[in-house]
Amino acid sequence: MKKTVWLFVIALVFISFVSLKAQDKKFGLGVTLGAPTGFSGKYWVSDENAVDFGLAYSFVETSNALSIHADYLYHESRWFPRFDRLDFYYGFGARIRSNKDQTSLGIRGVAGLALMLKDTPVDIFVEIAPVFKLIPSTALNLEAAIGARYYFD
Repeated sequence: MKKTVWLFVIALVFISFVSLKAQDKKFGLGVTLGAPTGFSGKYWVSDENAVDFGLAYSFVETSNALSIHADYLYHESRWFPRFDRLDFYYGFGARIRSNKDQTSLGIRGVAGLALMLKDTPVDIFVEIAPVFKLIPSTALNLEAAIGARYYFD
């Protein structure tokens, strides 16, 4: 089952990159520091919605694991009208985490703040994400991260 899950994830990532390349929207890549730490990507599907994904590793001794997540995000710029480039965002998605002993699947909620720098195609963000683990057993985990992404035209 573990190999099937990983093949499915690899196929989804490949399909996502192929479809992203064919579209003319903003796409950003960067890093996240926190629990877990790794790489982050974001693809804007409209002025207010985006899909983000991450490939990261948890360095916490009791739960060393590779983590892959993807979320659909809603951005609200009207919450901070005095700050033109500061957005509150929230959304939902899924997370797969794997270590040497097991692979788990969970539903992820996310909320955060993103600041797009004025003269540079870079955003800086901070987010918190509760994860409800479903497989192989149920549990509630909390992830948090700070990060930055560079946007390509």
